[in-house]
Amino acid sequence: MFWFKNVMIYRLTTELVLDSQTLEAQLQQTKFSPCQQSDMSKFGWSSPLPTSELLHFSQGKQFLLLSHKEDKLLPAQVVKKETENRIATLEQKEQRALKKTEKQAIKDDVIATLLPRAFSKHQFTPIWLDLDRQVVYVDAGSAKRAEDTLALLRKTLNSLPVVPLSFNLSPSEIMTNWVAKGHTPSWLTLLEEAELKSFETDSVIRCKRQDLESEEITQHLQAGKFITKLAMEWESHFTFVLNEDATLSRIKFADEVREKNDDILKEDIAQRFDADFLLLTEELRLFTQKLTDEFGGIKERI
Repeated sequence: MFWFKNVMIYRLTTELVLDSQTLEAQLQQTKFSPCQQSDMSKFGWSSPLPTSELLHFSQGKQFLLLSHKEDKLLPAQVVKKETENRIATLEQKEQRALKKTEKQAIKDDVIATLLPRAFSKHQFTPIWLDLDRQVVYVDAGSAKRAEDTLALLRKTLNSLPVVPLSFNLSPSEIMTNWVAKGHTPSWLTLLEEAELKSFETDSVIRCKRQDLESEEITQHLQAGKFITKLAMEWESHFTFVLNEDATLSRIKFADEVREKNDDILKEDIAQRFDADFLLLTEELRLFTQKLTDEFGGIKERI
């Protein structure tokens, strides 16, 4: 089961309606296939459930997908050195300087020669479609990685009108207020990590193992700095870092959450996956609602 480690939330601006049969047929059109000898990269959908050939997992109007990207790793320095050696050898042999197009052709040939021996890097990105609430969750640590997966889904469905979830109140201002007053909502606990930024000077201060109620932090806030990242714990559910754009990173679910379904036999992979997915979605859905309330509701974009 993919316990999300990061969360980027998007809101559908037009209602999306899916059924399992149609979705599966669409996903099969962009199914992941491994790199062949001449491929630098491949991107498509893989099965989220290891024991299933289906490219999606669903519970009612909840759909879990898994994008799969394979990149061949060719160190730029290796390609550059081999290309330069071949160019030098040919120029010496023919007693002339090679044209730009000839040098590019040699570089392309070097890459084609090295590709079959290159190692592969595989990247998996889970994406959860909550169509009850018309919200999309992507487990990605960067906007680019999330956008790549959303672009693949957009290609698969032919349309995917989404915008990043934003709130009426600024997360940075709210977090700054929490730390400045030493008071957070009752369901949240401050941890000892934060990032403070000055929007006037672009200076950044990163704190770890730091008492956020200390005089030092207070002075930075009084000098006009804002909290842009804040490590917190949601009761006994999970720890996380809340970012100024309302995304979550470094989520770590508590053992008591992850162990709730330990009564299900490990051999019953499908049943455990189903139970864990239900648990994950309940946790993140409740957290999103609580966060929305703290930040003044969802901001409707015009």
